[in-house]
Amino acid sequence: MHEEIIFRSDVTVELVKSSASDADVIWAARVSTAGEQSMEEIGQDPAKSAGLINYLARERHGSPFEHTSMTFFVSAPIFVFREFMRHRIASYNEESGRYRELNPVFYVPDENRKLIQIGKTGAYTFVDGTPEQFSVSVDAMKKAYIVAYEQYKVMLDQGIAREVARVVLPVGLYSSMYVTMNARALMNFLSLRTSREGSHFPSYPQREIEMVAEKMEAEFAQLMPLTYGAFEKSGRIAP
Repeated sequence: MHEEIIFRSDVTVELVKSSASDADVIWAARVSTAGEQSMEEIGQDPAKSAGLINYLARERHGSPFEHTSMTFFVSAPIFVFREFMRHRIASYNEESGRYRELNPVFYVPDENRKLIQIGKTGAYTFVDGTPEQFSVSVDAMKKAYIVAYEQYKVMLDQGIAREVARVVLPVGLYSSMYVTMNARALMNFLSLRTSREGSHFPSYPQREIEMVAEKMEAEFAQLMPLTYGAFEKSGRIAP
């Protein structure tokens, strides 16, 4: 038996495995001029070559940043994953509603989520809703989730296949996945899925995927501080 329906307003991002450092960028870049002697860069202090990393980012010589790998575990609503998987620069494995009974965990916004869109598509902003609008939104979501999950369980209890029963579940259901990408791909993702002052190309992501991106960015900044600093200096443009 499942526990009671759970409503969440957060996302989970964990760096579970990595082979990524600023030094990886250095030796990958040095091979173009040093050939086999670039092997001498492996294990060296990357801070001595911080200028090279800044140069690569500024001039958009991106391939040296691809010799890295980061694997994240992400738990978020399905609608976030649908946006995430538009980025065809990563490898994904998501939990399957065909092979397991899905848990009743659903997304509802918190009080800080801006609810009202002003303007037309391509030229709009979001502003806060009223307390009444927030209450109406959360109440409507919870009612829909409860009904949907009850009907999902009805079908499962009647022996209906999981892959058929899951059809009634909404995109506010939480799912989980592993996503693996290199530093260049991650910088591309961050440039599009975060909103930051000082970005050369402004971006206007949906807040929920930005929440995921912010957590991934924090891990990236700690793992590859020189590369992350170069990304910031270059106006958050992916090399």
